[in-house]
Amino acid sequence: MHPRLKQLQIQTRRHFLQQSAAGLGGIALASLMGDAKSAGVAAGKPAADPLALRQPHFPAKAKRVIYLHMTGSPPNLDMFDYKPSLAQHTDQDCPAEFLAGREFAFTSGTPKLMGSPRTWSQVGKHGTWMSDAIPHFHGVADDLCMVHSMYTDQFNHAPAELLVYTGSPRSGRPSMGSWVTYGLGSENENLPGFVVLISSGVQPNGGKASFGSGFLPSVYQGVQCRSKGDPVLYASDPNGMDRSMRRKTLDALQDLNELQAAEMGHPETLTRISQYELAFRMQTAVPEVMDISQESQKTLEAYGAKPGDSSLANNCLLARRLVESGVRFVQLFDWGWDFHGTGADTGITDGLTKKCATMDKPIAALIKDLKQRGLFEDTLIVWGGEFGRTPFREGRTAGSKVLGRDHYPDAFTMWMAGAGVKGGFDYGQSDELGFSVAENPVHVHDLQATILHLLGFDHEQLTYRFQGRDFRLTDVHGHVVHDLLT
Repeated sequence: MHPRLKQLQIQTRRHFLQQSAAGLGGIALASLMGDAKSAGVAAGKPAADPLALRQPHFPAKAKRVIYLHMTGSPPNLDMFDYKPSLAQHTDQDCPAEFLAGREFAFTSGTPKLMGSPRTWSQVGKHGTWMSDAIPHFHGVADDLCMVHSMYTDQFNHAPAELLVYTGSPRSGRPSMGSWVTYGLGSENENLPGFVVLISSGVQPNGGKASFGSGFLPSVYQGVQCRSKGDPVLYASDPNGMDRSMRRKTLDALQDLNELQAAEMGHPETLTRISQYELAFRMQTAVPEVMDISQESQKTLEAYGAKPGDSSLANNCLLARRLVESGVRFVQLFDWGWDFHGTGADTGITDGLTKKCATMDKPIAALIKDLKQRGLFEDTLIVWGGEFGRTPFREGRTAGSKVLGRDHYPDAFTMWMAGAGVKGGFDYGQSDELGFSVAENPVHVHDLQATILHLLGFDHEQLTYRFQGRDFRLTDVHGHVVHDLLT
């Protein structure tokens, strides 16, 4: 049997109607908009570029996003959330009412309350409280919009991280960067719209699902680049194939894919065409933008970056170079923020000091660099983890000299800076011991809705139809937190 007849034989009624609607609707929309390129798919002509620039629902304050994820979740009570009352109760038994009905990853019985051992001060014009663990953040405090009332539904790393980035604690949904590039396209045809940079040698807790495209066409997934070695794996020409031969090969593949796209109309075929072409252009563009040796010595020193290294400092500098080159969404994952205190490196005294030294200098430099280059006004920077840390000692470290905290979803701190958010602003607060949000709660779905709003989207209208219903990043939740916006 001919493959086409076999495909038609197994095609379901729902699939037939869905594909027919998509095909006829695409032709009608292209006709109305005068877009011959889009209409050409049904006519056997080259497919439209899925990463072409698109307009948001309303004028946006942010054109691009740099999202800085501290994988493992920083101890907010030792960095941003000053609790002098908690310090007064250090080593006392945690009251039963704060434990009832709550689940913890590694703590059972009655733990001991633990105030922060850090030194605190008010910094910036607005007197934002910060600890001595993050000295370089003190200098950019007036640029930060602090949200002290974050909360989430998950208390384990992978589900909590997936909830932040995909709107669901289970893998399979599109990530935030994928939604943004799906909605806006890319500003540079030679670079991906969504780039991922990973430091400290470990993938994010949610794995590649944290930056995957889920059920969106795979052209919208995050492209992981490396700051050491080949920037993108497998993008180089194979041995024995020069660039002209590569071009001829891709031309032949494109002809075959366009025939299949015209006959079958499958979106992944269009994705394949776009990705082959993008990969070809990236072979020249990516090595250039990823080469930080082109930066001045002054800039390298400001970030603490070293050409050839793989570090968060290098990745922060690369993030600036990428957004400057038109990349829409840059996601940085930095492993090592799970401060349980089970070893010296994960303690909230010396361990936190050492880890923050790799983080707060380059991020403060990134903010200053974006401002100097005129990019800060339309670039949104987001910093945070997947949840917070407990106001008591982690159960396994009760008899240890190293201090640590367990996972905690009910109250934590994140911050934003740049396009459309208030600088030098503290929003919300937890109770005096840091157990619950006491004022202006912000769920992770609210954060997602607010980020999309800054990019010009109504989060309820940025949808994709899959398995018979319209999906969105915020699922069926989320409210824009207008108090954070300028």
